[in-house]
Amino acid sequence: MHDIADLDARGIPGGMIATTAFEEAARAQGEALGFNPAIVYVPHPIQDRTDQELRDIADRALDSVLAMITS
Repeated sequence: MHDIADLDARGIPGGMIATTAFEEAARAQGEALGFNPAIVYVPHPIQDRTDQELRDIADRALDSVLAMITS
């Protein structure tokens, strides 16, 4: 969160991708920093996924990620 806030403060647009396990933490951190970044959440957990499962997660998130970085 601090990294994307720093980039934003320097005029560099961006967003972040996190798993659903971090939704509440990201919301709390954003409130503490006074920053509301663009975030795409993907299913948790990521570790121990097969290559195909990771590709499927990425495929399902692609439209949201593209919308995040082009808006």
